[in-house]
Amino acid sequence: MRSIETERRLLSALRHCGTDPRVGGAARALSFSGEHGALWLAAGITGAVTDRERRATWLRATALIGTAHLVSMGIKRVVRRPRPRLDAGPPLVRTAGRHSFPSSHASSAAAAAVAFGVLRPAGRLLVPPLAAAMCMSRLVVGVHYPTDVAAGALLGGVTAGLGAKWMRGAHVRSL
Repeated sequence: MRSIETERRLLSALRHCGTDPRVGGAARALSFSGEHGALWLAAGITGAVTDRERRATWLRATALIGTAHLVSMGIKRVVRRPRPRLDAGPPLVRTAGRHSFPSSHASSAAAAAVAFGVLRPAGRLLVPPLAAAMCMSRLVVGVHYPTDVAAGALLGGVTAGLGAKWMRGAHVRSL
Protein backbone atom coordinates (compact mmCIF):
# COMPACT_ATOMS: atom_id res chain seq x y z
CA MET A 1 0.00 0.00 0.00
CA ARG A 2 1.32 3.42 -0.90
CA SER A 3 2.35 5.78 1.86
CA ILE A 4 -0.20 8.46 0.93
CA GLU A 5 -3.00 5.89 0.99
CA THR A 6 -1.92 4.74 4.46
CA GLU A 7 -1.92 8.36 5.61
CA ARG A 8 -5.38 8.97 4.16
CA ARG A 9 -6.78 5.89 5.92
CA LEU A 10 -5.28 6.89 9.25
CA LEU A 11 -6.49 10.45 8.83
CA SER A 12 -10.00 9.28 7.90
CA ALA A 13 -10.14 7.09 11.01
CA LEU A 14 -9.02 9.96 13.24
CA ARG A 15 -11.37 12.40 11.52
CA HIS A 16 -14.20 9.94 12.22
CA CYS A 17 -13.37 10.25 15.95
CA GLY A 18 -14.40 13.89 15.62
CA THR A 19 -18.00 12.86 14.99
CA ASP A 20 -18.30 12.28 18.75
CA PRO A 21 -19.39 15.73 19.98
CA ARG A 22 -17.03 15.64 22.97
CA VAL A 23 -14.01 14.65 20.91
CA GLY A 24 -14.87 17.03 18.10
CA GLY A 25 -15.50 19.88 20.53
CA ALA A 26 -12.20 19.33 22.33
CA ALA A 27 -10.33 19.11 19.01
CA ARG A 28 -11.94 22.34 17.78
CA ALA A 29 -11.07 24.11 21.05
CA LEU A 30 -7.45 22.98 20.84
CA SER A 31 -7.24 23.99 17.19
CA PHE A 32 -8.69 27.40 17.94
CA SER A 33 -6.42 28.04 20.92
CA GLY A 34 -3.36 26.96 18.96
CA GLU A 35 -3.99 29.23 15.98
CA HIS A 36 -0.77 31.14 15.26
CA GLY A 37 0.70 29.63 18.44
CA ALA A 38 -1.63 31.79 20.56
CA LEU A 39 -1.93 29.41 23.53
CA TRP A 40 1.82 28.93 23.81
CA LEU A 41 2.71 32.57 23.22
CA ALA A 42 0.16 33.66 25.83
CA ALA A 43 1.59 31.12 28.30
CA GLY A 44 5.10 32.44 27.70
CA ILE A 45 4.07 36.06 28.14
CA THR A 46 2.11 35.15 31.28
CA GLY A 47 5.21 33.41 32.63
CA ALA A 48 7.33 36.48 31.88
CA VAL A 49 4.88 38.74 33.70
CA THR A 50 4.43 36.52 36.75
CA ASP A 51 7.93 35.01 37.17
CA ARG A 52 10.17 38.07 37.51
CA GLU A 53 13.20 35.98 38.43
CA ARG A 54 13.05 34.19 35.05
CA ARG A 55 11.46 36.93 32.93
CA ALA A 56 14.21 36.99 30.31
CA THR A 57 14.17 33.20 30.04
CA TRP A 58 10.40 33.16 29.57
CA LEU A 59 10.73 35.79 26.84
CA ARG A 60 13.41 33.79 25.07
CA ALA A 61 11.29 30.63 25.31
CA THR A 62 8.40 32.58 23.81
CA ALA A 63 10.68 33.83 21.03
CA LEU A 64 11.70 30.24 20.23
CA ILE A 65 8.04 29.22 19.99
CA GLY A 66 7.35 32.15 17.68
CA THR A 67 10.40 31.28 15.60
CA ALA A 68 9.28 27.67 15.18
CA HIS A 69 5.86 28.89 14.07
CA LEU A 70 7.30 31.40 11.58
CA VAL A 71 9.73 28.85 10.10
CA SER A 72 6.87 26.38 9.59
CA MET A 73 4.85 29.07 7.83
CA GLY A 74 7.81 29.77 5.53
CA ILE A 75 8.20 26.08 4.70
CA LYS A 76 4.47 25.87 3.89
CA ARG A 77 4.90 28.61 1.31
CA VAL A 78 7.68 26.64 -0.36
CA VAL A 79 6.21 23.11 -0.19
CA ARG A 80 2.58 24.15 -0.90
CA ARG A 81 1.05 20.76 -0.06
CA PRO A 82 -2.73 21.09 -0.26
CA ARG A 83 -4.84 20.29 2.78
CA PRO A 84 -6.50 16.87 2.75
CA ARG A 85 -9.97 16.29 1.35
CA LEU A 86 -11.65 13.33 2.96
CA ASP A 87 -14.67 11.19 2.27
CA ALA A 88 -15.04 11.02 6.07
CA GLY A 89 -16.48 14.53 6.04
CA PRO A 90 -15.46 18.15 5.81
CA PRO A 91 -12.92 19.63 8.22
CA LEU A 92 -14.31 20.56 11.62
CA VAL A 93 -12.49 23.92 11.57
CA ARG A 94 -11.59 26.62 9.12
CA THR A 95 -7.92 27.20 8.48
CA ALA A 96 -5.91 30.38 8.07
CA GLY A 97 -4.25 29.00 4.93
CA ARG A 98 -4.70 26.29 2.36
CA HIS A 99 -1.35 24.56 2.72
CA SER A 100 -0.72 21.78 5.20
CA PHE A 101 2.98 20.83 5.32
CA PRO A 102 4.25 21.18 8.00
CA SER A 103 1.63 21.73 10.69
CA SER A 104 2.33 25.07 12.35
CA HIS A 105 0.15 24.07 15.31
CA ALA A 106 2.45 21.07 15.83
CA SER A 107 5.57 23.22 15.41
CA SER A 108 4.57 25.71 18.09
CA ALA A 109 3.24 22.98 20.41
CA ALA A 110 6.45 20.93 20.25
CA ALA A 111 8.56 24.05 20.66
CA ALA A 112 6.53 24.93 23.77
CA ALA A 113 6.94 21.42 25.18
CA VAL A 114 10.72 21.64 24.83
CA ALA A 115 11.14 25.30 25.86
CA PHE A 116 8.80 25.23 28.84
CA GLY A 117 10.24 21.87 29.87
CA VAL A 118 13.70 23.43 30.03
CA LEU A 119 12.33 26.38 31.97
CA ARG A 120 10.35 24.67 34.72
CA PRO A 121 10.16 21.09 36.06
CA ALA A 122 6.36 21.33 35.94
CA GLY A 123 6.69 22.20 32.26
CA ARG A 124 8.24 18.79 31.60
CA LEU A 125 5.17 17.15 33.10
CA LEU A 126 2.29 19.37 32.02
CA VAL A 127 3.10 20.76 28.60
CA PRO A 128 4.00 17.62 26.58
CA PRO A 129 0.57 15.95 27.01
CA LEU A 130 -1.18 19.19 26.05
CA ALA A 131 1.18 19.63 23.09
CA ALA A 132 0.48 16.04 21.98
CA ALA A 133 -3.27 16.67 22.23
CA MET A 134 -2.82 19.83 20.14
CA CYS A 135 -0.99 17.79 17.50
CA MET A 136 -3.67 15.08 17.47
CA SER A 137 -6.42 17.69 17.22
CA ARG A 138 -5.16 18.66 13.77
CA LEU A 139 -5.84 15.12 12.59
CA VAL A 140 -9.20 14.80 14.32
CA VAL A 141 -10.44 18.05 12.74
CA GLY A 142 -9.20 16.74 9.38
CA VAL A 143 -6.88 19.54 8.25
CA HIS A 144 -3.48 17.79 8.23
CA TYR A 145 -1.96 14.52 7.14
CA PRO A 146 -0.02 12.60 9.82
CA THR A 147 3.29 13.48 8.13
CA ASP A 148 2.37 17.18 8.32
CA VAL A 149 1.98 16.87 12.08
CA ALA A 150 5.11 14.74 12.51
CA ALA A 151 7.21 17.18 10.48
CA GLY A 152 5.80 20.16 12.37
CA ALA A 153 6.50 18.55 15.74
CA LEU A 154 10.05 17.66 14.67
CA LEU A 155 10.65 21.21 13.43
CA GLY A 156 9.35 22.76 16.66
CA GLY A 157 11.27 20.38 18.90
CA VAL A 158 14.52 20.91 17.01
CA THR A 159 14.07 24.69 16.95
CA ALA A 160 13.52 24.90 20.71
CA GLY A 161 16.20 22.31 21.38
CA LEU A 162 18.78 24.29 19.41
CA GLY A 163 17.78 27.45 21.28
CA ALA A 164 17.71 25.88 24.76
CA LYS A 165 21.25 26.94 25.69
CA TRP A 166 20.52 30.51 24.53
CA MET A 167 17.28 30.46 26.52
CA ARG A 168 18.96 29.23 29.72
CA GLY A 169 21.72 31.85 29.31
CA ALA A 170 19.18 34.60 29.94
CA HIS A 171 18.48 33.21 33.42
CA VAL A 172 22.17 32.95 34.33
CA ARG A 173 22.84 36.58 33.29
CA SER A 174 19.80 37.90 35.15
CA LEU A 175 20.98 36.55 38.53
